Order: sequence, then C-alpha cells, then structure tokens
Amino acid sequence: MREKNNRRQRVLAGLIFSVIFLAVVCIGGILCKQEAAATDFSRKNLAPCTEYLFGTDWLGRDMFARTLRGLSVSILLGMVSAAVSAAAAFVLGVISAAMGRTADSAVSFCIDWVMGIPHILLLILISVALGKGFRGVAAGVALTHWPSLARVIRAEMIQLKESPYIQIAEKLGKRKGYLIRKHMLPHLMPQFFVGLVLLFPHAILHESSVTFLGFGLSSEQPAIGIILSESMRYLVTGQWWLAAFPGAMLVLVVILFYEIGENLRKLLSPGSAHE
Repeated sequence: MREKNNRRQRVLAGLIFSVIFLAVVCIGGILCKQEAAATDFSRKNLAPCTEYLFGTDWLGRDMFARTLRGLSVSILLGMVSAAVSAAAAFVLGVISAAMGRTADSAVSFCIDWVMGIPHILLLILISVALGKGFRGVAAGVALTHWPSLARVIRAEMIQLKESPYIQIAEKLGKRKGYLIRKHMLPHLMPQFFVGLVLLFPHAILHESSVTFLGFGLSSEQPAIGIILSESMRYLVTGQWWLAAFPGAMLVLVVILFYEIGENLRKLLSPGSAHE
C-alpha cells in the first residue's frame, strides 16, 4: 500500500511539474512579445552567452524571447485545435455506438476515410483552402486529428453497451438517453480527457511541420515552424543555435505533453496505478 501511494505521489509530482513548466512557457511567451520582435543590428549573430541564452539572429533579435513566443503561439494553437478535435471525436464516437447501425456505419466510414489520407497532406489542403494563418492551421489540425480518439470512444461505448448492468437497466425500461448520461458518460470521461491531452503534442508537431513547409502561420508570427524554417539558410554559416535551441524546446514541450497524458491515464485508470 505504501509503495502504491509513493508511486501515485511520483506520478502526481511529474504531472504538476509538467503543467507548471508549460504554463511558465506560455506566460513567458505572452510577456516577451515585444522583446521577441525587437531588432538591434549591434548585437546580431551573437552566439549563446549569459546575456542571450539562445543567442541572437541576423536581425539582432533575442532567440530566447523568440523561442518562448513561438512556443506560446504553438501551444495556444494546439490547445484550440485539440479541444475542437476532441469534442468532435467524443460526439461522433458516442453517436456511432449509441444511435444504431446506420449511424455507426456512417461514422465508421468517415473515420476510415480520414485515416486513409496522410495527416500532413490533408492538413495542408485544408489550411491552404482556408487562407492559411492561425484559422487555417487550427481548422486543418482539428479536422484531421479526431478519428483515432473517435475510434477509441466508439469501442468503449460498444463495450459498455454489452456490459451486464447496462443490459439489466435496459430490461428494466431505462431509456437510452438516461443510460448514456448516467452510466456510460462517467466511464468515458477519463478516456476522453487523456485522449484530449495526448492530442496536444500531435497538434503542435503538425502545426510546426506545416508552418515549416510554408503552408501554415505567416512569417510575421514567431511560431516555432517559422523560426526553424528561417534558420535553415544560416546553418551553413555556423549559426547552429538558431535551430538547435528552438528545436530542442519544441521536442521538450511535446515530451511534456505526452508525460501529462500518461500521468493522467495512470491517475484516472485504476488498472494503471501499478505500472
């Protein structure tokens, strides 16, 4: 019992640390908006030092401030698009399993159709069709990342429908809406929240990839994809820090989101507490 409590405390501590770190990154990005855009040619192309931790670029901009600003933009876009995508997945997954064979066949066809197209290709097409920018990328990510979570929720709903207590409640005359609201949704919420959190890193990575390729956010916004794309032309001149630090921070943010999802799964799923 003591070992179980210690493990739970370690999981909770890791969860709190990850959330605090990401919150600090977001707040820091908001506060350093002006510093991220400020240019000063007297300090251009400086290597990392105590005054400029991530160095400066060809315009004399502080790369640490630009990285924080870019990460905050990417995290905000990832949170918005992941929330929309998870909500769509939840609704479609519940409808698929609860509303009969016709609805299940229609939703399953949509899931298979979207999953049959490469994410990045469909995301680019949607982003370009909507004029790129924040709205285009957010819509593209939201419309391409719901199928996997919808499939998980659908499978959970089907499993719950076949459980003995649900079948007994149906024989007692309980309506379908009552069963979904009172018995099924409480069991689905842990899966939904974990799935929602795990959508964040996918959204952030795909946003950065599309922006890096030139089909995402505009060059006026210091997103991580923009920073990495611009830094490629200066790597041959030895300015390695322009890509190394923003890239490493992006990887760290993605890992922390995965850690939050895994720790939530361990806390919310009783069977995972012993892992």
